[in-house]
Amino acid sequence: MMRILVLGAGAGGGYPQWNCGCRLCRRARGGDEAAPARTQSSLAVSADGGKSWVLLNASPDLAAQIKANCALHPPEGRRGSPIAAAVLTNADVDHVAGLLTLREGHRFAIHATGRVLGVLKANAIFNVVNPALAPRVPLSLGTETAIQDGDGRPTGLYVTAFAVPGKIALWLEDPSLPDFGSVPEDTVGLHVRNGTGKGFFYIPGCASLPPELARRLSGADLVVFDGTTWTDDEMIRAGFSDKTASRMGHMAMSGALGTMAAFAPLGVKRRVFVHINNTNPVLVADTPERRQAEAEGWEIGFDGMEMSL
Repeated sequence: MMRILVLGAGAGGGYPQWNCGCRLCRRARGGDEAAPARTQSSLAVSADGGKSWVLLNASPDLAAQIKANCALHPPEGRRGSPIAAAVLTNADVDHVAGLLTLREGHRFAIHATGRVLGVLKANAIFNVVNPALAPRVPLSLGTETAIQDGDGRPTGLYVTAFAVPGKIALWLEDPSLPDFGSVPEDTVGLHVRNGTGKGFFYIPGCASLPPELARRLSGADLVVFDGTTWTDDEMIRAGFSDKTASRMGHMAMSGALGTMAAFAPLGVKRRVFVHINNTNPVLVADTPERRQAEAEGWEIGFDGMEMSL
């Protein structure tokens, strides 16, 4: 059995966001039971019943996420961790900064596209995660990779990375280049399976659902998908940004071109939104947007949510 643990279901900044006083964040900050807090987006997956875990992205909140999930605690009486590897979908701060939390001499492997590994190599701060102890393992698009731990031992998980519509990480954008310098390896989705063939898709960042991606996801048992905003202009209307969701590399949930409409004909058995921005009203259980998403068959991810295949 494969266990899937949602460590964090929020987008960058989490929920409530530290510097946001919007009504949604005020509800979370006030302890409203309908608006539980969420840390930044990351999953942990185990193919061996929980003896070892593979992180899918490493959020800046990773230390708090480890503390909150006893499955990731070290063995009693000595140093160590069941975290065997990390697989990265892009170089966004909310997906790589948590690697710095894992710097105290623990052996684990970091799997990512050559493009993302190049970003880590070019930024000297990531050398604090000693490559001799945490080897970098490239993922080739479209090729299944057996995920190994820091000693080269199999974790029992197999990952296929594939390009999805998106863009280069915000902090790497070059306005002088087409699409800010984005290339296909900047944003990937993952198909994760165990040795029995059971698997799911993890796509925490995606700007659109072209036909080839729709075909890939059609009929899937489980898709954990980008739920950043409810509408494309949400951040603009809230007065927090001049950027649309699509400009930031994300699909909106609602609308004729939104995620829910795009998924409706695909026959996906279970659909879960993660990477949910603090401005998105689906975070709160009593909103009409939340009721609409659930009526259309979507689950709203939350920290500590566990699934199995």
